[in-house]
Amino acid sequence: MDTIKQLEWRYATKKFDATKKLSKAKLNIITQAFNLTATSFGLQTIKLVVVENKALRAPLVAASYDQRQVLDASHLLVICIQKDIIEKDVTTYYSNIKHIRNTPETILKPYREDLMNMMQGMSIQERQQWSTNQAYIALGNLMTVCAIEGIDSCPMEGFLPSKYDEILKLDKKGLKSVLLLPVGYRAEDDMFSGFKKVRKPIEEAVIEL
Repeated sequence: MDTIKQLEWRYATKKFDATKKLSKAKLNIITQAFNLTATSFGLQTIKLVVVENKALRAPLVAASYDQRQVLDASHLLVICIQKDIIEKDVTTYYSNIKHIRNTPETILKPYREDLMNMMQGMSIQERQQWSTNQAYIALGNLMTVCAIEGIDSCPMEGFLPSKYDEILKLDKKGLKSVLLLPVGYRAEDDMFSGFKKVRKPIEEAVIEL
């Protein structure tokens, strides 16, 4: 697989073929890639909501400024953050490290306490912004993975999070929606698929010291 060729093939898909569906194998790659995304401290205060049900997606079109990608795509990925980060999140994380890596408590304790103090020193708004930063990392990772796998996607910030939270009942799960990524396969008549990429010359975009 030529990675650069696939990244050149990728574009923000404006029109999906509503008749084409991702296989379970492809969807599994996407969800595994999300779970393997790098996050600060590895704390994973973000979650991926995968919406396949079109009846559930239909009212989301209006909450997305009538962008039909959210309905016509094979699946709609909603990247969410936790409404807050609590002490249990930190303790559970370090318990998992101890279980998986068999790391001694004497090594884990100072790191756990430092992270706990860091989170307690933030306001709820700051903790939410911290989690939102992780969501953008996940979005970029998923877009790259999709391109490599020949899956079309369209990153979206243009939607009403409060409406999404209400329709998908995310509030009951302690989540807030922050980003969207419809995924599937481009429609043959999406004129944007044939447009050449417009980028700065590599010499202007990259500085080598």
